[in-house]
Amino acid sequence: MSWFDADGYELSRQVLVRGVAVIYVVAFLSTMAQFRVLLGERGLQPAPVFIRRMGDRVPPTLFRWRYSDRLLLTVAGIGTVVAASLVAGLPQLGPSWVPMTAFLLIWLGYLSIVDVGQTFYAFGWESLLLEAGFAASFLGANDQAPPWVMIVFFRWLVFRLEFGAGMIKMRGDRAWRDLTALYYHHETQPMPGPLSWFFHHLPRWFHRLEAAGNHFAQLVAPFLLFAPQPVAGVAAAVVILTQLWLVASGNFAWLNVLTIVLAFSAISDPVAHLVIPAAPAHVDHTVTPVWFSIVVCAVGILLLALSWPPLKNLFARDQLMNASFNRWHLVNAYGAFGSVTRQRYEVIVEATDSADLARAVWREYEFKGKPGDPRRWPRQYAPYHLRLDWLMWFLALGARGESWFYPLLQRLLEADPATLRMLRSAPFGTRRPAMVRATVYHYRFSSWSELRHDHVWWVRERVGELVPPVALSSSERPAPRSDPTALH
Repeated sequence: MSWFDADGYELSRQVLVRGVAVIYVVAFLSTMAQFRVLLGERGLQPAPVFIRRMGDRVPPTLFRWRYSDRLLLTVAGIGTVVAASLVAGLPQLGPSWVPMTAFLLIWLGYLSIVDVGQTFYAFGWESLLLEAGFAASFLGANDQAPPWVMIVFFRWLVFRLEFGAGMIKMRGDRAWRDLTALYYHHETQPMPGPLSWFFHHLPRWFHRLEAAGNHFAQLVAPFLLFAPQPVAGVAAAVVILTQLWLVASGNFAWLNVLTIVLAFSAISDPVAHLVIPAAPAHVDHTVTPVWFSIVVCAVGILLLALSWPPLKNLFARDQLMNASFNRWHLVNAYGAFGSVTRQRYEVIVEATDSADLARAVWREYEFKGKPGDPRRWPRQYAPYHLRLDWLMWFLALGARGESWFYPLLQRLLEADPATLRMLRSAPFGTRRPAMVRATVYHYRFSSWSELRHDHVWWVRERVGELVPPVALSSSERPAPRSDPTALH
């Protein structure tokens, strides 16, 4: 062993490598299921149009010279297979260059997808997965100790992720500072889960305790990740327990699961052995190849140089949230829920089979994850990412949706089979409706008595019309009467 080797972090390495690879499998499968409808050749935001418009300014992507749905499926399919092999631990059985090559392949493949994904891939956890995948490339094979350089970098990644989120909250909303944010969060978060209703109805004193615990986990514990063991391990446990609480209380794609995986970088084998006696307290390794040590040191220097902008951002008054400072999504700035929405609004898409407005009976399209039918219990989808449902949440907050929402209405009028498969149900099945419209509702969680007597999880009230009734002949660019924020 040498100063280069992180002896006693074999469990950490295995969780990092296999855990990050699992999320890549989920991400590639999500892409195969959704990309063509959202961004394909006939998608809501067609990637070929974006690539032509960007020209020489297009970000790094394998699709720079040619995009096709078939090529997209090939890249995502290969990525799935390679990531699955890493989950199974096969590349790690070979020399160091084998797992390194495998991770760099899935990183490059997913980078290529994200960089043409536009609005539908503009989420902080995309950059988080890319950064984690690149760093995992240099954790080495099973027969050698993981390098300290990368173990420390993963802790630095968790620090930026957690401390950045903590600072953006303290700067962004008084509700976080006076500990009242959780009065609203469980009800107004993007996609509530099956337990969110119950979390929302916890006593207010408990919500204040939740907020205080969140501040400790994000503003204090991250500094302790760099302390000696077992303090670092305890800090990692705080992060993990906090993220498990978030997993239980909502649907945030793979953000929380990936954060749990990354936090294992601060848990040593002896500390893990104290908690789980079956875990090995020590694993012997062979000598690390010189060439690999040189490569990892070079990568460490690169990542250190790229760390300066996000480090400054953490302490900047105008702190950026979920920002990349380079085209390769390495060493990014993170953060979530800098402000908390106090009320929930939902855009409900409706259709009628009558061409006569006076006699029209409007029926709803049901999305898979976002609230719709008040009687429907919210489902658990994370770590899977329902991209269309998430953008519907942003649309209700007043985000501009011309580039994708109007094409969505067009596809619904056409009863496009691929688009309908993105939804939970369509009011007329595979038949074309005569007209569609978009209506805004105010939603709140039901009370205990309303749930008991009316069997509803949500209570809603119609606010107004976002897009008036539109028929297929006039649906190329339906004009909204107002945006959701104006209706509110």
